[in-house]
Amino acid sequence: MNRGVRTALTCTVAVVALAACGTAPSSQAPGSTPSSPSTTAGGALFSGPQPWTADVSGSAASERSPAIIAALADAGGWGNGGVFQVDFAMPVWTAPADAPRMAVTPTPEYCGGGPDCDPLPAEMPVPDGAVMEGSQDLTCDAAAEDCHLLIADPANRRLHEIYQGTQDGDGLTAGAYVVWDLDRAYTDELRGPQCTSADAAGFPIAALTPTADEVASGRIEHALRFILPNDRMKAGVYVPPATHAGGPESAAPDAPPYGVHLRLRADVDTSAYSEQQRVVITALQTYGMYLSDGGEIALTFADDRSSTAKWSELGIDAQSFAGLPVDAFEVIDHGPEVPVTYECARN
Repeated sequence: MNRGVRTALTCTVAVVALAACGTAPSSQAPGSTPSSPSTTAGGALFSGPQPWTADVSGSAASERSPAIIAALADAGGWGNGGVFQVDFAMPVWTAPADAPRMAVTPTPEYCGGGPDCDPLPAEMPVPDGAVMEGSQDLTCDAAAEDCHLLIADPANRRLHEIYQGTQDGDGLTAGAYVVWDLDRAYTDELRGPQCTSADAAGFPIAALTPTADEVASGRIEHALRFILPNDRMKAGVYVPPATHAGGPESAAPDAPPYGVHLRLRADVDTSAYSEQQRVVITALQTYGMYLSDGGEIALTFADDRSSTAKWSELGIDAQSFAGLPVDAFEVIDHGPEVPVTYECARN
């Protein structure tokens, strides 16, 4: 993953950015540790309609869809050798009302010095057993990993998301800390134009990350999150409802921009997929998926250590959707591209 703040940063530049650089394909299997409370079945994390919960199954494809899909295919398609693969390394936790609270303090380069993130110090609820992305506990090497911590707090109607976090004594440090209001009806400007979040495009990560419990419930009621290598995303622009871009590098005029909304075409033959796999297929045809960050593994599903259901029991693994090429999708139009300035204006 890669994030730019006021200046576009690349993964080779040793400075703090607000989205992580592209990492190697994850080898972590879905977790098997004791589960914690999971998010609501179907994905109703936020109340009311949100940009990512809009049913776009009947929306017309963009006039630019053929050109954008062709440009992505010509560039190599999905990352990881063009395989539409799933990464299960991102836990999504739900804090009970009595969850202990941990102090969160900033790193010296917090949020790149901009207004994109929420003020620190602060306190966030952390349920017992919670771990950082890619870790077995709350410690994480933020210099080498993304180190996300995603915790929903239904009792207080908040979603807490940390990027580049790690435990420090009895508290946590964060390179970025973002709090979402679960009762707010967000517009296509989300938290503000040109503003990032714990995800480079400015989205709430947990809201776009399906859990095993959602699939077990038989429905995913939101768009999904996908990522691409930086050299396959159009440089210098994004499209709503994204509000930010990380380090896209492609000079191709039809390369997909940050925030591009892809929908699985209705005429794609999905008869070979199992009942549980078709829950994901249906979400991709109904809500689609948004380009949210830079990296190699296209799809992000929640690590099942934070859910009751387990991916292996559902028959879903990293290669379950590998048969879906780029041209199985089409682009939903969200308006003109927005030039990136990295000058966040919180709304």
